[in-house]
Amino acid sequence: MLEQIIDNTKPGMEKAVERLKEEINKLRTGRANPAMVENLMVDYYGAKSPLKQVASINIPEPRLIVIQPWDKDSLVSVEKAVNEAQLGLNPVNDGQVVRIAIPPLNEERRKELVKTLGKFAEEAKVAVRQVREAAWDEIQDSVKEGKMGEDAKFRGKDMLQARVDEYNGKIEEIREKKEKEIMEI
Repeated sequence: MLEQIIDNTKPGMEKAVERLKEEINKLRTGRANPAMVENLMVDYYGAKSPLKQVASINIPEPRLIVIQPWDKDSLVSVEKAVNEAQLGLNPVNDGQVVRIAIPPLNEERRKELVKTLGKFAEEAKVAVRQVREAAWDEIQDSVKEGKMGEDAKFRGKDMLQARVDEYNGKIEEIREKKEKEIMEI
C-alpha cells in the first residue's frame, strides 16, 4: 500500500516538470524557438486555429523564424497574429513566407528573464511539494485507520522526500540549462 501511494505521486510531479518545460520554452532568449509562436491563434477561414496547424515553422538560422502557411492567402492572418501576441517581434511578410528576426537581448532583459525563469522553477517546486503533501496526508490517514504501521509511516516519509529531491533536482537542472542559454551572448 505504501509503495502504491508513493508511485501515485510520480504523474503529478512529472506534470510539474512538463509544465515548467512548456513555460520556459515560451521565454524569448535571443534564440529562435518554434515554441515562441506555434500556439499563437490565427484567424484561418473564420476560425481561430493554432499557428502550428496552419503553417510550417522553421528555424533556418539561430535568430530567425520562418513561417510558411500551407495556404498563401493566410499570410496576412499569420502576420497579424504575431503582431497581436505582443512578443516584441516584427514579422515581415514577403508574399511567400513570414520571417521573424529575433533581436539579441541586452543585459537588463537577460537579468529579467532569469528572474522570470526562477519564478517558473519555484512554481514547479511548489507543485511538487503539493503532490508530496497530498501523499503524506494519505499515508497519515492510512496509519489512523490502522492500515499501516508507524514504521511504514516514517519509511514513507523518507521515500516521499527522496522522490521530491529527485524532481527538485530535475527542475534545477532544467533551470540552470535555460539560465545558461539566456546569459549566453
